[in-house]
Amino acid sequence: MTAANYNRLHELDALRGGALILGIFFHAAFSFFPGDQFWIIVDTQRSTTIAGIAFVLHIFRMTVFFLLAGYFARMQVYRLRTGSFVRDRLKRIGIPLVAFWPLIMACFIGLGIWSIMIANGGAMPENPPPPPAMTTATFPLTHLWFLYALILLITAMVAGRKVLELLKLKPILAKFSDSALGWLLPIGILPLVLALPTALAFIFQPNWHPFFGIPAPDYGFLPNRVAVIAYGGAFMIGWLLQRSPDYLKQAAKPWPIYLVGAIGLTVYCMFTVGLNVTYIQPLPKYAMNLYPIAYAVAAWLWTFGLIGLCMVFWSKENRVRRYIADASYWLYIIHLPIVMALQIWMSGWSLAAEIKFTLILGISIPLMLISYEFLVRYTFIGAILNGKKRTRQTLEIAKDAI
Repeated sequence: MTAANYNRLHELDALRGGALILGIFFHAAFSFFPGDQFWIIVDTQRSTTIAGIAFVLHIFRMTVFFLLAGYFARMQVYRLRTGSFVRDRLKRIGIPLVAFWPLIMACFIGLGIWSIMIANGGAMPENPPPPPAMTTATFPLTHLWFLYALILLITAMVAGRKVLELLKLKPILAKFSDSALGWLLPIGILPLVLALPTALAFIFQPNWHPFFGIPAPDYGFLPNRVAVIAYGGAFMIGWLLQRSPDYLKQAAKPWPIYLVGAIGLTVYCMFTVGLNVTYIQPLPKYAMNLYPIAYAVAAWLWTFGLIGLCMVFWSKENRVRRYIADASYWLYIIHLPIVMALQIWMSGWSLAAEIKFTLILGISIPLMLISYEFLVRYTFIGAILNGKKRTRQTLEIAKDAI
């Protein structure tokens, strides 16, 4: 079974871009978290409201992203065929990772020095601690870890398909997945089934931090177990749901119920764990198993609820949404050094945390959109990230010809 329609899916494209944009909101909140210092920048003003916003966003944004990444990956495999697909992904994912990681890392080092100097009254400490050793287990992937994760997932799926073809198991597994989805989708329990592996991973993860849910695999070349199960599972189910155009529609059909359930479980999780972020954040005894299950179920209810919501209200093409979706990849790649610089600059201001948070977003996002329009969209960088676009001059000629 293969999907025959390769037209741009505006609602899914916009949602995938939105998930990346929400990552900017999430990282911009870090310096305002009340509690222990875990971020390099600590603002003089803290806010439980901002911590709450970040908590909610982090439950679902990367699960949404990886499900849609799997969905679009399979679509591209059947549109381009395997060889062309792999070359296309290496260009659009591999090149940005290799090219931007050194630049991002250099920015982080410079911003770290600036932050330390501010904390030390404008001068470097006399005996600063040595930088941590960089090993295969501690290599800092930074926020670009999602690119590395996509490379691993795509490699695993392409290799797995080839192995299944050689063993002649592909038709058997395809039939099994179709049968399973055909049974689970009509009764609306797919989110609950998908949540179970992640919930178990939470429960058996040593030193799990419940506030941050799925720990980002941002250090080391071997991703942590929880991220592999959660994000790998999201990518795989996205891949399987693309086998039929009706699967995703069925999965997201009860979206109002899913969103109501997601909100209720999110409120429970938020009040259970609290918004005072600390290194050691033990759960109440009654919630040791209940909280991980509630968090995992909430993540999947949000995911399918938001997909259904976008299918209803964003199915038609919209130039603004399409532009933001196109720009989101560039914005996410470059955003963290810019956000960190603004966090450091404003860290000592006496304004309320909510005002500074708004200013950080209000300055950084327009600035990055301008850079996308004039430095990326019609350049070789844009061709690598999103495919080649017609130049402004070509667009004007086409406009005049109509």
